[in-house]
Amino acid sequence: MSAKGRSGDTVTVEAGGTQVPISSPDKVFFPARGETKLDLVRYYQAVAEPLLATLGGRPLLMERYPNGAGGKSWFQKRVPASVPDWLTTTVVSTPNGTTSDALVAADLAHVLWAVNLGCLGFHVWPYLADTPEVADELRIDLDPSPGVTFAQVREAAWLAKELLDDLGIAPLIKTTGSRGLHLYVRLQPQWDSYAVRAAAVALARELERRHPDLITAQWWKEERGTRVFVDFNQNAPHKTVFGAWCVRPVADARVSVPVAWDELDDVDPAALTIATVPQRVAERGDPWAGIGDRPQTLEPLLEMSRRDLESGLMDAPWPPVYPKQPGEPPRVAPSRAKKS
Repeated sequence: MSAKGRSGDTVTVEAGGTQVPISSPDKVFFPARGETKLDLVRYYQAVAEPLLATLGGRPLLMERYPNGAGGKSWFQKRVPASVPDWLTTTVVSTPNGTTSDALVAADLAHVLWAVNLGCLGFHVWPYLADTPEVADELRIDLDPSPGVTFAQVREAAWLAKELLDDLGIAPLIKTTGSRGLHLYVRLQPQWDSYAVRAAAVALARELERRHPDLITAQWWKEERGTRVFVDFNQNAPHKTVFGAWCVRPVADARVSVPVAWDELDDVDPAALTIATVPQRVAERGDPWAGIGDRPQTLEPLLEMSRRDLESGLMDAPWPPVYPKQPGEPPRVAPSRAKKS
């Protein structure tokens, strides 16, 4: 992986035998320290092995900022009409059935091609492009409500790990590059996204039952209070989550970084940037190494889900873009329901 030289205002970068042109390489993408588009390319080259171990072969939703962090932006599922003949894409759907040809993280060249388009964020589907009917990741998004500190999110992560450990499920953890934390469980390839979401709902509800002052499973913001929300709907079909080792579109170029559980208490998300993470990987390696070697079972959480439904609980609310689902309660905020 190397730069082959400049041609005018373009640098050609080699990635796995593929030549990827990087236009305007000196354009500043991250103003806090002045890091450029080429600096972002160099970052992804430095973390290529752990990056592709987590998102390789998966469809990517691109978050594009052609003029760098803080500029005009948009989310893009569909690749442009004109693409290199080596580019791998796959058909993805939205909740209403609209389809798009999405980029696949087939190799590092695909990631760098997107960076050249000004992609400053990659949001990853929970399945491999070759097997879209199987969701092989449970993503537990610990989302801090207003007023919640990172220390509280960290405590919620430990409590979620404790529950999963009790169920015989071994989670991994990463920073989000923002205020929360993500727990990941790589799954045996036998469930779809509906089952994975049901498991996430059950986990969120059990965490709230055990720790009601700290953790909430309430979908409506008015019911969450100052608690950590377990966002189960991040596991709904067609949903994506910000990728591990990916760089957030913020001025200081923060990274969503996998960490080991024994370093969670000391981790400072603000210190994990494209300026520091490559050295961290060189010194400590990949905390998620072998993530695909030990796929986990979802059955203990699905059994918990079945018990909840048999006890009379309804399904949790779905996001508004989804069709009404069987067993779902009225999709209206409680305060509005009371008024009507």
